[in-house]
Parts: sequence; structure tokens; C-alpha cells
Amino acid sequence: MDRECVSLLPRVCEVLVDSGRALPDDTSLEKLLDWFTGETGGALLEAYPCLLEFISTVVYKTSSDPGVTSFTLKLCGLIAATEDGFKMLQECSVLDLAFNHQHWHEAGLWEDPCLRIGWIRGLRSMLLHSKALSFFVEADFIAPLLQLQTDTSLFVASAANQTLAHVLLFFQPVLSAGCNGIGKKHGDDKRTQASITDIERSGVTMETSQDYTAVVVAISKYLKDSLVPKENTQLHQSVQTLKLLGLLLAQARPPLRDQLLQTVADPLEELVTAGYRQLTLPLMDVVLAAYSRSSADECVPHQHVVHLLSSMLTETKPSDLIQAAAAVLRRGHQDTVHTGRAVRILLLPLDIITGQTLLGTNTAEEHQFSVVEQLKSKTPCISMICVCLTNIPRITLMPPDLLPCPPALIVTAVLSLLRICSGDSSSSPAGCSEVFRNVIGSGKVQKSALEALTGLSSSPGVKDKLIEVFTVLIEYLNNPDSDPTVLHKSYQALLKWMSVSKDLSSMTDKLRQDLGEVVKKRVCDMRWEVRDSTVEFLGKLAGVLKPAGGVCDASEALLGGCRSTPLLREALQDPESYVRASAISALAQTLAQSWQQGAALSQEQPDIVSRLLEILSQDTEGFARRAVVQYFITWFSSRSSHTSVLSSASSSSSSLLMNSVSSVLSLGSTDLDWEVKVHTLELAELLLDEAFSGHRGYRKGSDAHHALPHPYAVVSDQTYTLHTHTGTHSEGVESDLAAVLNNLVEQGVVSALLSGLVDCDRPVGLKACQLLITLRETVCPMSLEATAAMVTVAKVSCELPGLGWGREIRKILRMRKHDQTEEADIAAHGAHVVDAEDCGEMGKDGESEGGGSVCVGVCEVLRSLDLDAKLDILTQSSDHVHNSPLSLLQDILTASAAHTHPDTQPGQEVIVDCY
Repeated sequence: MDRECVSLLPRVCEVLVDSGRALPDDTSLEKLLDWFTGETGGALLEAYPCLLEFISTVVYKTSSDPGVTSFTLKLCGLIAATEDGFKMLQECSVLDLAFNHQHWHEAGLWEDPCLRIGWIRGLRSMLLHSKALSFFVEADFIAPLLQLQTDTSLFVASAANQTLAHVLLFFQPVLSAGCNGIGKKHGDDKRTQASITDIERSGVTMETSQDYTAVVVAISKYLKDSLVPKENTQLHQSVQTLKLLGLLLAQARPPLRDQLLQTVADPLEELVTAGYRQLTLPLMDVVLAAYSRSSADECVPHQHVVHLLSSMLTETKPSDLIQAAAAVLRRGHQDTVHTGRAVRILLLPLDIITGQTLLGTNTAEEHQFSVVEQLKSKTPCISMICVCLTNIPRITLMPPDLLPCPPALIVTAVLSLLRICSGDSSSSPAGCSEVFRNVIGSGKVQKSALEALTGLSSSPGVKDKLIEVFTVLIEYLNNPDSDPTVLHKSYQALLKWMSVSKDLSSMTDKLRQDLGEVVKKRVCDMRWEVRDSTVEFLGKLAGVLKPAGGVCDASEALLGGCRSTPLLREALQDPESYVRASAISALAQTLAQSWQQGAALSQEQPDIVSRLLEILSQDTEGFARRAVVQYFITWFSSRSSHTSVLSSASSSSSSLLMNSVSSVLSLGSTDLDWEVKVHTLELAELLLDEAFSGHRGYRKGSDAHHALPHPYAVVSDQTYTLHTHTGTHSEGVESDLAAVLNNLVEQGVVSALLSGLVDCDRPVGLKACQLLITLRETVCPMSLEATAAMVTVAKVSCELPGLGWGREIRKILRMRKHDQTEEADIAAHGAHVVDAEDCGEMGKDGESEGGGSVCVGVCEVLRSLDLDAKLDILTQSSDHVHNSPLSLLQDILTASAAHTHPDTQPGQEVIVDCY
């Protein structure tokens, strides 16, 4: 904080002490605390002496607002995080009273969760050195902290768990020991050395061992006593205790980890046997955390963990069994015994329903009967099937020795399930017919199965299932009962299987024709979500396979002769803006290949362009207008990667594009949507890149300003630098430069950039400023001498309108001229073209009321706009003003004054600026 902040802080402290109620914005104190975190301990009190008096006053004055008291406790912890700060607070007799929870009980503030959170977070911040640990133990804070671990507030309970884990993990001993207590060599040497380094860095000494032992004993006893619920009302306590144990086992080192496992081994065994459904997932997290951290040579603890994991995969109820098996796979374990068992458990429901022999013909699963009984009930049936389907793609990518069947058979089972869901059980005669009624028409199962089918496309050995997959998916697309989400996922699965299958020649003509018919039907569906998904599908379909010989669009071969372009043209008239936007994007994807190949202009393209320009100028929704500009970006970048403007001037396609670009720039730069304007500037950047592609002094915007390149832009690996050219060659290049600059003016590129510079949206102004700087350094760099050719470049002019952005640019130029005049008396140069100096004399009074347009020299404008200073301002976010300690302190003072003013009406309080 600067000097002004230091002078304001005492007033803020007085306001906080005197306030009898909370500030209008209760996050302002958290923000203030954030600013204090840069300096901790005694340095914080030395920098801001008023804080000590503030803390003492709040601690003794129990009538303060709970939010202010909570902030004070957090601040106490921040200061006490170092030994010098801890000592200063103890000498003032503040620390003991601040963290005496009985003191806050008697004051009636402990019931507020805000204060309990402050108490916990203050302790957590403080517990970074041995003196704080001794204070923690002597004050017996472990007891209230363990009580808060099951607090009714989830935030308080979570904070208490994190703090308990922090105490045990931060201060844990540095020496590793084996099962017999003898320190191990080899691998443990490096781990022990790392632990010692960590402890030395935190300032912990061996003097803490006695205090630490007391904490370990207390927490271990609590874990042992509270893991198993005595009655159902204590299940919440067991859940929280398991969460704490999971945190500890995931990070504890020997010997702490071994001691914890030995302590809780029996209660964990009892929990597994009891089979509490609510505890399955947190219990598996504990077991798997212990399993992943244990190594095979660690005697008793490891054996306990192996036994527990085996029990979880054999003795629990079917629905819990599925969840436990899924947890094993999520952890990524690959051991043959437990992973193999988890795979069989997860495939069992699919095996039962579909009748596919996923688990082999000569095996009888021990859980089959109980799983069948569970599947006969609708709710557990759907839940178990969805968990199974979610894990199936992961299963098929496992090593073959862990799989009970080939992946292709799993694909067949998923397809059978999809057929059953749509009411066709003929493909599963061996399936459990009693379960069919639970999944028929279930949208949840259908969506999970389609997602699984999409993931299975990359599994080994499944390509032979392509025709069967297409058949089922087309049936789903044609099903009138399919909801929009199911149809969307069907399209996604179809595209995924097409993309991984390099050869679609095996796709029968009937399938192609059926797909074409269903797409034509769905593109006219009553539901806009379905139309949108269909249009998106048509666009992505174009990128699946390149058309053979380039004689037709990519989709025609896959849709049985049905061309997608006419369907997408119709979709441009759709009443829903999302569909119109998707249709425009799909058209760009569909036509991109013909643009890249330099194909002749089709009869449809002029009509498409006319419709797109109409949308850009008249559509009321921003989605479609953004898509239009992106369409032209795709067109321009696809074409420009193969041909240049000059070589393709005779091309009708290129002529149509270049004739349209001016309209797009004109309409896009004046759009009300900032994203449309940014996309318009991206199109202008592509025009600049192509226009100056041969000029040695040109640097692309992405190179010059270290910005990410536009995804459609053609990015060169060459680095461009500015060079000084002399002689005949220089004059030739500069003469060409004048022609290029004049062409950019005529296309509307310069006007679009100047318009964006004064736009009210920062991203637009920033992009425009960067491009203008690039243009300035290319066409009129200060390093070039004033040759005859450069004089020609300087005469290139552009038009500034009398209203809108033109008026703003003229105002900037006039102010710039005024500033320059104060520094020196500059003689005016007469010229046919009005330059920036003359702009200072135009319309001083009448300009704000409008006026005619004027012509200004492009180079003179670029030099006079002070673009570098403008870029510095635009690069800064609003945080440089509002996200500051000074702003925050001023806000607190202002808001508090208005909040406590007797004349303030409800709802009229000053709102604190949230940075």
C-alpha cells in the first residue's frame, strides 16, 4: 500500500470498530485481507501500527458486527503466522482472548457461522511454526475444532477438516520407518531428505514432537471412535470423518500413514461389513487413497488395505458394488486382481440386460442373482446401468488380460441396449425381459449409451461394427419419439464413428439414402434444437472425408446424393437465431474445400452472399451476425492460402469475395455487438496480412503484439523486422506501398480500424489500436528518409465522416494539434489534401452538430493519434483503477458513511465497487 493508503487505514479501522452492523458489501473485508497477505507477521504491524489497536479493540468489544470480528480473527492469524508477529500479539495479551472460543460463546457470537469460519481460518493461518503449535495444544483447541468438523454449515465443516489435516500433515515427523520401526534405506532416503528440507523451510524443530504427539493421539482417538455411526443420525459425522481420513491418507508419509491405518483398520472393516449406502463413495476414497500410497513391502498396513479393497468389491450391496468398482477405475489402478474384478462388476448389468456373453460362458458371477433383483427396480436399474455405461469406454482401452471379452462384443451389447431402449428387444433374446420395461423409453439410459458408443469408436478391433452402428444411429435419428438431446448425441456418435473410419465404402447405398432422408426430415423439425443439431451435423460432415475427385461436396457421397448446401440455404431463413448462426457456420465448413481448391463460382454462392449481407445488416440477433463475419474470414483465409489478389482477379469467386469484403467491413464496424466488431477487425487484419505479405518491413499483428493468432489466419514462421531501404529498389517498393495503401482505403480497411479505435468496447479498441500501429510502422515508419516515393505514400488520404467515429477522430486530432501548438509554433503546410493540422481548424463549434466529411492524410493521422499512449491505456484493464487498496479503502469509508446516515432510505445505500 502507498502512503495515501496508510493515512486512510486508521479511519477505516475506526469505522469498522464503530460499525454496529455489516457493510453493504460483505466481501470488501475479504478483499482488504487479500491486500494484507503480501506482508505477514511483525512486518504487517510495523507497516500499519493502527492494526494492533484495532485488533485489541474488536477482541474486547464484543458488540462488533460478526463479519468484522471474523475479519479480525483472520487478520490475527495472518500476523501470528511468523514467530515475531506471534510474539507481539502475545505480549499485548490479544492472542489468547481472540481465539478463546468460550469468550465468543459468552458474547453470543459463536452461533454465527461467519465468526466460526474466521476462528478456524485464523488458526489455520497461524499454524506455521512451533510456537503456534504449542499454543494450539496448550489451549486445547483440538476439541472445539473436532466438534466443528461436523458443523451444520458445510463451509465451517470443510474448513475444520482442512485445518485438522493441515496440523497433522505440516508438522509430521521427517523420518520414515518400516513396519518394525527401523528406518529404511534406498527409496526412502530421498523421501526423507525431501521431508527434512520441507521441515527446515517451515522452521519446525524437534521441540514440536511432544506437542505433535498430543495432536496425533487426540485426532487418532477421534477417528477411531467416530468412524462407525452408533445410529443413523450419526451418518453425517461418519461422512465427515471419512473425508478427513481421506485427506490425511492421501498426503501422509510414514510413519504417520502407518499409524493412522493401524488405528482405523478395525473401524473401517466394520464399516465395510455394515454396508451403509451413504458411506460407499467416501469409504472407497479412503481405501483407495491408502492403497495408492502403500507399497507392497509395508507389512501389516498394506495387508489391511488389500483386504479392505477386496471386501468392498465382494461384500457390499449391488448398487454400492457398482459405485465401488467405478471408483477403482477412476483412480487408474491397473493391478490384475482388483481392476479385473472391477471390470467384471461393471460389465455385469449390461451382460444381464442384453444377454451378450460379456463375462464368458463358463463363469457364474457370485453377484448375478442380487444384481438381477436390483435391476428389476426402475430407479436402481437406471442408476446402475448409467454408471456401467460411463465407464465402458475406459474399460475397452485396458490391457487385454484385464478384459473378459473383446471390445467389439461390448459395442454389440451397447447397440443391443439402445435397441431395447427404443422398444426393440428382438436382438436380445437371451436378455432379462423383466428388466426391459425399466429402460424402454428412458432418455437417461439412451443418452448414456450414446455417449458410451461415441467413446467406443476409438477402441481396438471395433471397425467391423461400423455398419451395425450406423444402422442403429439412423434408426434413432428417424425415431419420432427421440428427444432433442438424444438426437444431438446420435449425430455426435455418427460423426465420431465416421471420423475414425477412413474407408466408408462399406456403407451401403440404402444406409446412405436413409441418412439423407432423415436429415432432410430433421432439418425441418418443429423443435429448433433438433434443427440446430441437424445443421451443425451437416457442417461437420463436410470435414469428415474429402470428396472423391472434388466433384461434389463432402456430404453428398454420404447422404445418398442429397446435397447439404440447399438445405443450409433454407436454414438461413429459420426463425430461430441459433439455427441461422449454425447454418452460416455450416455453409462455411461445407464450401471451404471448394475455396481451397480454387473451384469456379457456383450458381448458389452469389445468392448466399446476398443473404448473408442482408443478415449482417438487418438481423436482430448477434449470433447470426457474428457467424456472417466469420464466414467471410473463413472464405478469405481459405482462398488466400492458395491464391493472391492479383493472380485471382479474373476468378469470379475471388471477385465476389473482394466485392463483398467492403460491405462486410462497413457493416461490421458499425455493428452494436462488440464481438461482431472484433471479428470485423480480424477480417481487416487478414486483408493487411495479404496486402503487405511481400513487404520486408511488415510484421503481422500476432508477431508485433505477441497476441494469439486468429484460428483462421495463415501464420508464417518468418519473423519480420523493419529495414531502411534506399535507392531505386526502395523507391519501387515505396511506390507499390502507396498503391497498396490506397487499395486498403478503398476497401474500407482504414475506416474500419479508425472506427474501432474510438469504440466504447475495450477489446475492439485494443485490437484496432494494435493493427493501426502495425500499419503505421509499415507505411510511414520514422526511420525512412523523405524520398519522392514516400511523399507519394504521404498523399494517400482517407475520408473522415462528420458524425460518429469520424467526429471522434477529428476531435482527437484537434486536441493533439492544440497540445503541439503550445510546445512550438509550427508553420502550416498548404496542400490539396487536408492533413491533421488542418483538422484543428475545422468545425470548432459546429462540429458537434454534424457537418460534411473531410479527407485527411493517412500517414499524418497515424502519426498524430498517439497510438502508443493509447495502446498503453487500452492494455490496462479497469483493475488498475478499481482493483487497488486505495479504491477499496475509499469505498469502505464512503459506503459506511452512507449506510449509517440517518437520512438514507432502504435500497439507497452506496454499493461498494466489487473489483
